[in-house]
Amino acid sequence: MDPITLSRWQFGLTTIYHWLFVPLTLGMGWFVAYFQTRYYQTKDETWHKMAKFWGKLFLINFAIGVVTGIVQEFQFGMNWSEYSRYVGDIFGAPLAIEALVAFFLESTFLGIWIFGEGKVSAKVHLASIWLAAIGSNLSAVWILIANGFMQAPPANSFVLNEANGRLELVNFFALIGNPKAWIFIWHTLADGLAMAAFLILAVSAYHLVRKQNIAFFKRSFQIGAVAGLVASTLVFLGGHTMGQYMAEVQPMKLAALEAVWETEQPASFSLITIGDLSGKKEIWSIRIPYVMSFLACNNFECEVKGVNELQATYEQLYGPADYIPLMVVTYWTFRIMMAFGLIMMGASAWFLYATRLKDYENAKWMKLVPFGALILPYAANASGWILTEMGRQPWIVYGLLKVQDAVSPNLTTVDLLISLIGYTVVYGSLAVSMVYLMKKYAIAGPDAAMHESVDVAPAPVGSQD
Repeated sequence: MDPITLSRWQFGLTTIYHWLFVPLTLGMGWFVAYFQTRYYQTKDETWHKMAKFWGKLFLINFAIGVVTGIVQEFQFGMNWSEYSRYVGDIFGAPLAIEALVAFFLESTFLGIWIFGEGKVSAKVHLASIWLAAIGSNLSAVWILIANGFMQAPPANSFVLNEANGRLELVNFFALIGNPKAWIFIWHTLADGLAMAAFLILAVSAYHLVRKQNIAFFKRSFQIGAVAGLVASTLVFLGGHTMGQYMAEVQPMKLAALEAVWETEQPASFSLITIGDLSGKKEIWSIRIPYVMSFLACNNFECEVKGVNELQATYEQLYGPADYIPLMVVTYWTFRIMMAFGLIMMGASAWFLYATRLKDYENAKWMKLVPFGALILPYAANASGWILTEMGRQPWIVYGLLKVQDAVSPNLTTVDLLISLIGYTVVYGSLAVSMVYLMKKYAIAGPDAAMHESVDVAPAPVGSQD
């Protein structure tokens, strides 16, 4: 393989590993803060146990997420130095704010929450977990602002310095006000809440099936069902909004994920399309008339530009090249994400209804919840991010810089094979450690959480996201 391909594989693998931890951190912090608040208000010991038990799982996930996040950012200098040189003046600003403000906010106050109980006042202890939750989500906000620039750079936020060939930031408020970034933020933060809700559902179902701490886990299950329904609905609405904005700023991605080859008005929705492995040759398709126009524009007569027309347009704008992303990936990841997202909405609605039934913990379907509730959000999440990043190809900064021009020029295949294998082994070990620790403390239950400590703590430097 060539250095560009290996660099892409390395960044993709480390990103997927890192993203195993981030959404759960974003969502679980809010739950722990809520449980701590209810304990502060009621002095009900069950709420205290909930804060401690779910907080322990939150801490394990947070600590390992920090480690993977530190290495993630190194690659911008190691593998993608030309990207950093070209766009570092813009991309570096939100990354710096994330590290210097948001990350230190979350890590400092999380430390107070972990070690401060009984040593600081109850109000300060309560405030610390809320500030930690806010800080972790602010970290995500700044990272998503940076990624939003890569997806749809606001034209009024930068200028090209002809002397040094670099982009320079000229309007910080245009950068942070990028609509693409804020749709990302809506979608991602809601996704984190959904992932945490489904973890709570999975662990609660595991204990309910085994008749352990029934009252505790029934309360947790009900809260997870409510939050899961609200969050998965918000994720769906955010995704729909993102698709409509995509029609404006990334029409090629929209055409590729729907296998729209020729411009259509009105446009049909592909229920299923079978093609070759590149996605560039359609063999068989079932389509629903008008639906794609509605999804893209909220009306049934909207025009959706096709891949062929967009390819010709881009060749005129940017020169001869292949501007069509790998359609077999964009097409199927979109459908996996959408299908699993809809299942999450339906499942959480059913769970919420089931909590009104007597002895629902004895239902046969409850035995399937621990596995299904864990798989659904992770599969939907990974598919969504693969679609987001692969659908942007061949651009690393949309319309400004191609992937082939962003890689570090002096890297060899041997260099990259060594680092790729090393990262895979280390990150794989961390993933195994995370699963082991999460499983161990999830099975141990709330009583153990009140008396044991987790041998992990937030690192003093680095980035969660």
